[in-house]
Amino acid sequence: MTNLDHPLPRRAVIKGAGLALAAGGLTSALPAENAGAQSSPPNEIWSSEYWAKKGDIPLWMFRKRLGAPKPGEPPKPVLFFVHGSSVSSRVFDLHVPGHGDYSVMDAFANFGFDCWTMDHENYGKSGRTSGNSDIASGVEDLKAAVEVVARETGRQKYHFLGESSGALRAGAFAMAAPERADRLVFAAFTYKGEGSPTLKKRAEQLEYYRSHNMRKRDRDMIRSIATRDRPGTSDPAVVEVLADVELQFGEQCPTGTYLDMTANLPVVKPEKVLSPVLLVRGEYDGIATVADLEAFYNLLPNGDRQLVILPGTAHSVALAINRQLFWHAARSFLTMPAPTAT
Repeated sequence: MTNLDHPLPRRAVIKGAGLALAAGGLTSALPAENAGAQSSPPNEIWSSEYWAKKGDIPLWMFRKRLGAPKPGEPPKPVLFFVHGSSVSSRVFDLHVPGHGDYSVMDAFANFGFDCWTMDHENYGKSGRTSGNSDIASGVEDLKAAVEVVARETGRQKYHFLGESSGALRAGAFAMAAPERADRLVFAAFTYKGEGSPTLKKRAEQLEYYRSHNMRKRDRDMIRSIATRDRPGTSDPAVVEVLADVELQFGEQCPTGTYLDMTANLPVVKPEKVLSPVLLVRGEYDGIATVADLEAFYNLLPNGDRQLVILPGTAHSVALAINRQLFWHAARSFLTMPAPTAT
């Protein structure tokens, strides 16, 4: 790589705790729907459902935290989870009895965060339209969602954690609304997509993505998320549960993010992302190469940035057998103390 304004410093290469760290328009919200709220003691996880509205499109939102909110209490740090191309926000709150803890929302609620997520347009419980739910549409979804978060928490700035195209949505939102973006975790992110075998294969269907707003997303396709890069990095039983909860919403999902990732990269410009950024890549990820992420990393203007490689993990870090490595890396980054020297 040449002509990089911010070369990767040696101090960014870290090892420890079981991780191999490598160099390298605001719209109004519908009133909160609290019928699904669960009462809980302060040390137990409380949850509630909400609705945002993007124009005429309802967007379903979900929240988890330790204990129900109380008037006058100090607000908890907000962490907003952004889902990817082929699954809804259920991927962040999956429960698989007998196979360990898979709800990353539960994990981070226990870490002290006020956890939020949302189904993007044409996903999950959110409204259905004739659109393709591309990255730009996802940014508008997030603009609507943060108005609900602001109303309910009193906070104006939030951490975002996005996986795959969810990381692209989060990054594009951070460019559009930097005043709302605190620390950013981009998992399974892709910059230009150069050298990606998955995107090369996906590009064979480019004309279909250009001419169709929906694509097939059946059980086999959901299974492939966990097997296409490196079988054995995810528990098959967990993927079956994910398929069960996703297929209740049908066997189709939007093409917009696939179109963006095969024809429109880069959709996130690193020099325009002003927040601290953590890039997380699975060792065997077939979408983002280390070189692709290094190029993005080196152009980030904020010196508070990290690039982490998770061993024994592929594209889906949220569903990985080694998912707790991901939790550790993200938690450490999100709770870093403020620097005293700049």
